[in-house]
Amino acid sequence: MVAGPAAQDAVARAHKLPRLRVGLHVVLVEGTTMLPPERVPGLVDATGCFRTDMARLGLAIALRPNVRRQLRAEIEAQFEAFRGTGLALDHVNAHKHFHLHPMIAAEIIAVGARHGIRGLRVPREPGSVLSAIEPQASHVPAWVTAPWASLLDRRARRAGLQTPDAVFGLAWSGAMTKARLLGLLRHLPEGRSEIYLHPATTDGFAGHAPGYRYAEELAALTSPDVIAATRDLRLCGYADF
Repeated sequence: MVAGPAAQDAVARAHKLPRLRVGLHVVLVEGTTMLPPERVPGLVDATGCFRTDMARLGLAIALRPNVRRQLRAEIEAQFEAFRGTGLALDHVNAHKHFHLHPMIAAEIIAVGARHGIRGLRVPREPGSVLSAIEPQASHVPAWVTAPWASLLDRRARRAGLQTPDAVFGLAWSGAMTKARLLGLLRHLPEGRSEIYLHPATTDGFAGHAPGYRYAEELAALTSPDVIAATRDLRLCGYADF
């Protein structure tokens, strides 16, 4: 989130970790704009922040050319801000997976091509893996997002971008416990998988998502058992696929 309040601190930390693969998290909803709000009036609410009504915003992007122009300008500004960090761009994804919207995906791929984009997250989470870890739990089927994820995958591959075969973190977003993380590491499907978390030292901070167990996710990620479980895996970034 290049416009986030802690972006400069994150960049400074990343520069101290040369093996860390860093991506651009494009924010177009529920966040702070990179451009002045008056330049993207169709994307913001009365407070000057990105809108929170994703469905209505998605419709506006589809139907209103002026909103698409604002969208393109904001995406360009976020890529430019990332370039200004001096970090290598490993991959790109979007807040709330908003790049499942075909027109947002098209803009990210087109703008990204001018900024050296190499990989793009395609949020496809195999329910069979989740069921193997928690057989009694019910999981919401991805029948709504699956067609858009397939379309996104085809467009990314046509653009020569690397994509993972599976992404984990959708169903358990904000609740990636140690048991779940260990379960995923032990049941990973063949191919290239991405597991994402939202670790933090505390659950309460400005902009936190209600109900997210950030501290528990940090504890899971740094658990000796989890670290040991990764030793037989090849850990890499998108650019290393």
